[in-house]
Amino acid sequence: MRLSLPPAQYIDHDRDLQRLVDQLSAEPQIAFDTESNSLYAYRERVCLVQISTRQQDYILDPLRIGDMTPIGEILSDPRIEKVFHAAEYDLMCLKRDYGFTLNNLFDTMVAARICGLKQVGLGRLLADFLGVEMDKSHQRDDWGQRPLTEDGLHYAQMDTHFLLPLRDCLANELERGGRTIEAQETFAEATDVPAAEHGFDPDGYWKIGIPADLTRRQMTILRELYLLRERLAEERDCPPFKVFTDKVMIAMAEMHAVTVDHLSDLKGFGPSNARRYGRQILAAVERGRSGTIPRPPSRPPDIDPLVAERFTALRDWRRMRAEQRGVESDVIVSKDTLWGLAYKAPQTLDDLRDIEGLGPWRLQAYGLELLDVIQKTNPQP
Repeated sequence: MRLSLPPAQYIDHDRDLQRLVDQLSAEPQIAFDTESNSLYAYRERVCLVQISTRQQDYILDPLRIGDMTPIGEILSDPRIEKVFHAAEYDLMCLKRDYGFTLNNLFDTMVAARICGLKQVGLGRLLADFLGVEMDKSHQRDDWGQRPLTEDGLHYAQMDTHFLLPLRDCLANELERGGRTIEAQETFAEATDVPAAEHGFDPDGYWKIGIPADLTRRQMTILRELYLLRERLAEERDCPPFKVFTDKVMIAMAEMHAVTVDHLSDLKGFGPSNARRYGRQILAAVERGRSGTIPRPPSRPPDIDPLVAERFTALRDWRRMRAEQRGVESDVIVSKDTLWGLAYKAPQTLDDLRDIEGLGPWRLQAYGLELLDVIQKTNPQP
């Protein structure tokens, strides 16, 4: 049954957005979420921004608003705490589309993981802490379509409506466990994510073909199909997988003889797609059969055995520490940080300060232990 909520204010005009930002600038905490159209567009974009204060919910329509810059002022304001659930991808998309930066984050998913909770999805946390059951039936909606349905807008509103009360519950859990400073350090690190990219990798077909153990000639055919798929996706303004999947491309590359009838019989492709794309696919296969065989990508250099041994020792230490705390291993330190330690082999606490992912809290909590692990893997004189 749909949960009754006070109606959200729908903002689709620059003048109304500026009024809202003037109000939000006085708030101590604001909940945020975004909805994008990655399942329906060739170039994904942010299609909705949901905002909640403790008094009111708002839904912003970036497809109608001419200038979203005022929201960037709120996101970057260090006086206002911004509450997200699983902020990483939202931030990557906001950076990509608008160049926004964020200061003063509270991420409810990250907080739950630091507390040692195993099920950290928003629906589970709301049920466990607030007794709220979420409707997830609109997760795959096309947020780029207009007008949006009333049920879809209600779903979007739900994603932020309860975030601030949930934040309070998790902040109490962090305080009770003595994890507040650790969480603040992790939140600050989480804001430093790169912008999402629209780029196309023309050599990406190797990642598809190598695991399938294709021959060099089949790889040549796959390359032509891969390039064709990208062009068709751009023309249709849809994600490439909606033209045809990786598995279908591999099957096409492996066929000894390809006809439209063969394409019709392919599982996951079917007669309608065979009629729609058949000629272009057959031409791509023929280009692959007669084209120059591509040179495989160069392999990365082998890892120094001592570095690999050091990484293994550090990973084992991390696993032991995580088991002691009852958290996932990457809550202790990230895999990238372990590799940084393995390559640089710091010898002092001052050296550790140069390792990305080791802020003041982690240095104090784990610094001496990390140095001890590294020392034990160093060659003995």
